[in-house]
Amino acid sequence: MRIDLVSLFPEFVAQLAGHGVVGRAQERGLLSLHGWNPRDHAEGNYRRVDDRPFGGGPGMVMLIDPLRAALQAARAADPRPVATIYLSPQGRPLTQAKVRELAARERLLLLCGRYEGVDERLVAAEVDEEVSIGDYVLSGGELAAAVVVDAVARLQEGALSDAESAAQDSFEDGLLDCPHYTRPVEHALGAVPEVLLSGNHAQIARWRRQQALGRTWARRPDLLDEAGLSPADRRLLEAYKAETG
Repeated sequence: MRIDLVSLFPEFVAQLAGHGVVGRAQERGLLSLHGWNPRDHAEGNYRRVDDRPFGGGPGMVMLIDPLRAALQAARAADPRPVATIYLSPQGRPLTQAKVRELAARERLLLLCGRYEGVDERLVAAEVDEEVSIGDYVLSGGELAAAVVVDAVARLQEGALSDAESAAQDSFEDGLLDCPHYTRPVEHALGAVPEVLLSGNHAQIARWRRQQALGRTWARRPDLLDEAGLSPADRRLLEAYKAETG
């Protein structure tokens, strides 16, 4: 998979590419990251990429032409079809289902805005989709792009040391993840639940499912409406509620 980022901070791409799952995916040839600086396509001595907004108001708006030229250069670098995504608070919320959809594509082109955003005419003409990582505002799209890249990278086959890790993540089955424990068994902060030490895989699976259901009910009850719980799940959840009071 190839991901291109159009950003005023190309050094950000280098930092993102050199660490963790993203770095491992690149080392294994599963993912390649490339940065494109719109300032390289700007004109004049100062290579301006922004200007005052029409209608007045604070801040600056990114210009059409430098961004458009950077997007076109990125597209021309690889013949495969590419989806152009603008990271924006106005975009569709990024969910795990959306991440899976993006991860299945061969190419992504991520546009990172700055200042008050980009000229709306560019969005209408050059962007396929807007994506938001949450209902808040960042100084630019780079951090949001990093979230997309990391989430997509870990779903590339072979990127994780254990393929089951992704399958058991929160949201993969519509629920939050269950609690996890490691050594030591006994600690001043408490003990590991006995069921996890039993070696009974069926009981462990049941406990983990119940904990995931209970945690989702307590923290994100909105997710349960979409989870499509089975009768067995509902019994586990009712038992969890009774046990926790």
